[in-house]
Amino acid sequence: MDQFIVNIIHRPEMVPEYAEKVTGHGQSEDIGRKALLTESLDIFKTQQECAHKNGLKTTIQMTYASLFNEEAVALAKQHHERYGDEIALSLLGLPCEQFREKYKTKDFCIWMFSMEDKKAIVNDVFGKFYERFGFYPQSTGSYYMDAELINYIKEKYPSVKCAVATCWEEGPKAYHTCNNSWYTFMDGGPWAPWIPSKQNTHAPAANEAEDSGIVAIPHLSRDLIACYDGNGSNFGTHPQNVLRGMIYEDGEYPYLYNLIDQFRYQAKFNNGYAYNMMFVGPGWMNKMGRWEAPYELLKKSYEDGCAYYGQLKKEGKLTDMTMAEFADFYRGKKSYAEPECALWRDILYGSEKQVFWYCDPYMRACVNMDQGGAIVDLRPYVAKLPWPVGIGTPHIQDASYPFLIQEKYRAGYFTHYAGEGTVRSAKVCCNGEEVDLCLCRTKAHVSKEGKDHILTLDPVDIEFSDTTVKLQTIITFTEGESAVKTERKILNVTNPKAEVTIQEYMTACYGTTEYSEDMSSLTLWVEADGNKEELSYEYKCREALKENAARVSCKLPPIKTLVSMECEGNGKSGFIREGYAFSPMFTLGYTGKLCEKEVFTTWLRLEKAD
Repeated sequence: MDQFIVNIIHRPEMVPEYAEKVTGHGQSEDIGRKALLTESLDIFKTQQECAHKNGLKTTIQMTYASLFNEEAVALAKQHHERYGDEIALSLLGLPCEQFREKYKTKDFCIWMFSMEDKKAIVNDVFGKFYERFGFYPQSTGSYYMDAELINYIKEKYPSVKCAVATCWEEGPKAYHTCNNSWYTFMDGGPWAPWIPSKQNTHAPAANEAEDSGIVAIPHLSRDLIACYDGNGSNFGTHPQNVLRGMIYEDGEYPYLYNLIDQFRYQAKFNNGYAYNMMFVGPGWMNKMGRWEAPYELLKKSYEDGCAYYGQLKKEGKLTDMTMAEFADFYRGKKSYAEPECALWRDILYGSEKQVFWYCDPYMRACVNMDQGGAIVDLRPYVAKLPWPVGIGTPHIQDASYPFLIQEKYRAGYFTHYAGEGTVRSAKVCCNGEEVDLCLCRTKAHVSKEGKDHILTLDPVDIEFSDTTVKLQTIITFTEGESAVKTERKILNVTNPKAEVTIQEYMTACYGTTEYSEDMSSLTLWVEADGNKEELSYEYKCREALKENAARVSCKLPPIKTLVSMECEGNGKSGFIREGYAFSPMFTLGYTGKLCEKEVFTTWLRLEKAD
C-alpha cells in the first residue's frame, strides 16, 4: 500500500515577518510591542489547536524570540507531553529585542550572515534552547541553510538529524513579485526530501562520504508547474499561499485539496512513498487580515487544511510524523542513488500541460511534454559545486544552484526574433523542411525497469508538405549514471521515398539569474577517430562538425562541469556551435538519417570538471 507522509511544522514566531507594521497601526516600529507578542502567541495556539483536534501531531520549531517567553516554552513542553509533538528549533524568528541589541542588525536570514556570525548565532540559539529544555533539538531549519552552516551545526550539535533547508524555486521569479525587494535567491534545489551533500545543500549526497548527516526537507510543498512558471509563494500546500494566489471562490479552495492529492499520486513513481509538508508561522493569521482575505477566511482555510489531512489519516491514507520521526523513516526508506521522480499535470489553469521532474545526486532535470519532451531545466549536481553564501562570500544573497538549461531565465524554445534559448530538443527535417519537437505537444507515462526510470511519450505526427512522420520519444534516467538517454523512433512515414533526418541538440549556458555570465572561459570540442577539434569561447559564432563523431563536449570551469553528448545512429555527424554576444549560448548536437522503424539514440552526460 502507498504511504503518504505529512510534516506539520509550527513556530511560535513572537515577532512574525510583516506583522509588526500591521499590529502597530502606523506607530513607529517596536518589535517588543505587547500587542504584537500577545497576538502572535494566540495565533500559534490556534494553529496547534487546528492540528490537534484533527488528530495530527506537529513539530514545534521554537524561535529565538520564543525562548525568552515563559508561556511559549511551557506550551511546547505541554504539547510534547500530551500530543507527542516534537520540540525543535528554528533559525527563523531571530529578530527580537535581545537579538538586535546583541548583533546590531536587522538581518534575519541566517544564511546571509558571515560565517563567524553564523556560528555565534547558532551557539546562542542552541544554548538558549538547552537552557530552557535541558536537551538539544533533533530538528532545525530556515528558508535556506547553506552547506557550511549545516556542517557546523551537525559537528557541534550531533543530535540534529532533520532540517528545513531550502525553498523550492524561490529565486528571481519570487523577487520580481515582491517589488524587487525580497533578496532570497535559492532556485535549483529538490522539491522533496533529500540528504544534502557536505559540499552543497541543494545537491544530494551520492554516498556516505558526502552525507552531511541530516535529512533535509523543503520549505512548503509546491505546485511543480505553477510554482516553476510563476511565483511559488502563491502555489503551495500552506493554505494561506492559496489565498495569496487568490485561488478560491466563495470561501472554498478545491485547488488546495487537488494539490495535496497530486502529491499523494507521486507515490506511484517513488516506490510507494509520497511526502507533503506545511511550515507555518503566526504572521499568516493576523487579526487585521492578510492579502485581501479577512481573518475569518485565513483561520477557516487553515482549519479546513488540517481537517483534510485529518480525514486522510482516519481513512488510513496518511501518516503524520514529526521531523525527527520522518528523518528516521527516510533513512530506512531511501538509498543515496535512488532518485525522486514526479509526473506532474496542470491542476490550476485548465491546460493539459504535463512535466516530469527527476532529481538524484548527479542532476535535477525537468522534461516538458508541452514541448515534445524537451528538457527545459537542468542542474549539474554532479559537480557538487561549493557555493558559500553570506556576507564575506562571493554570493551574499544568491544561494541558487547554477543551471545549464533554464527556460524561464534563458528563454527556452519560444524566443525573440533573434538568438536562441536554452533547451534540449530535436529537429526533424524532410525535403528541406524542418520542425522542432518543441512544437509537438504530447503526454508521457512513467515506468521503472531495474535502475532505469523510463519516460515513454505518446507518438506525435509531424506534418510536412508531402509527408507525415509518426515519431515516438523515450527518455531514460538511470540511477547512478549521471546521463540521460533519448531514443527517437520513426513508427511510420507516409511517403516511403522521403528522406528524413534528425538533429539532436542541446543549447545551454550557465547562471542563476536572467543575466548572462562571462562565457569566455568555456571550451567546446568535437572528437572523431582520435582527433579533437577545439573552440575556446570567443563570442564569434563559430561552428565545427565531424562525421562519425564519438563525442561533442563543453567544459564550464565556473561551475566545474563537463557536459557531453554521444550518439548511436546511422550516418551521424557531431557538431559544436559557439554563440555570440546577443545570444551568449553554446550548442552541442548530432545529426543523422532516420528511416521507418529505426531508432536514433543519444546520451547527454554530465561529469565533474577538475
